[in-house]
Amino acid sequence: MRVFVTGASGHIGSVVVRELLSAGHQVVGLARSDSSVAALRSAGAEVRRGNLDDLEGLREAAATADGVIHLAFKHDVAFTGDYAGAVMADLRAIEAMSAVLEGSGKPFVGTAGTLALAHAVLGRPGTEHDALAGGPRIDAENAVVALGKRGVRSSVIRLAPTVHSSLDHQGFVPSLITMARKNGFAAYVGDGANRWPALHTLDAARLYRLALEVAPAGSRIHGVAEEGIAFRDIAEAIGRGLGLPARSVSTEAASNYLGFLAAFAQLDNPTSSAHTRDLLDWQPTHPGLLADLAERHYFEPAPSA
Repeated sequence: MRVFVTGASGHIGSVVVRELLSAGHQVVGLARSDSSVAALRSAGAEVRRGNLDDLEGLREAAATADGVIHLAFKHDVAFTGDYAGAVMADLRAIEAMSAVLEGSGKPFVGTAGTLALAHAVLGRPGTEHDALAGGPRIDAENAVVALGKRGVRSSVIRLAPTVHSSLDHQGFVPSLITMARKNGFAAYVGDGANRWPALHTLDAARLYRLALEVAPAGSRIHGVAEEGIAFRDIAEAIGRGLGLPARSVSTEAASNYLGFLAAFAQLDNPTSSAHTRDLLDWQPTHPGLLADLAERHYFEPAPSA
């Protein structure tokens, strides 16, 4: 299968590309920089130069592919204040690529997050059958699912907030580590009993390949290996890695110590992937988050770009 991948040189995308190539697929990766072009060519992928604003280029790349995996998102824009703009760019990119796939039966795999369920599901783990009516990024998720009724074998993977491995240099865990270094302690809010699900990068890559190959049209898929880890346990693991204490902070003071992650750090987001495992015959096999933190790679200097 010839697969067009956006976000192909990112933390997860780069591993998805290798997973696809190892399985015998051809890959065309979207690249917006010279370093991304070099990384993709080194991996053995073809390159499509462009970005999420190049809607005509996205349409053309999708039209000439046998399937699409959409991982790109303007995280840099979102984290510097224009979250709404990043969300809109994502939705427009999905609309552009999917328009040329309608009626083709080709697969389109989108990306969402489990944290949205924390606002809607109380008292039990969120499941793949839970859906929200709308909202930032939820509109994009629903748009992908709706393609299943328009002749596209669409699926959307809701990723755990912590997709972790030695390749994770800019996600939530590195951000929490940076904040702990600055604060002199690893912070959690209140009693820290709220839970975050987690997934290893290599297990995520295999999940994307399986979704591309066999997921039924209109599927919601959960990229979750561990249903829920208490945030206090995550903070304590970070503290051990840095040789610092873990400390509770109040809700009112959370933003002082956790910055843009303050609201996320208070969400209780237990999430099941039981349906996903049955649907795709997928079983995570790589280390869990706390074990990964104990391996210490998160606390070593990141490699130079």
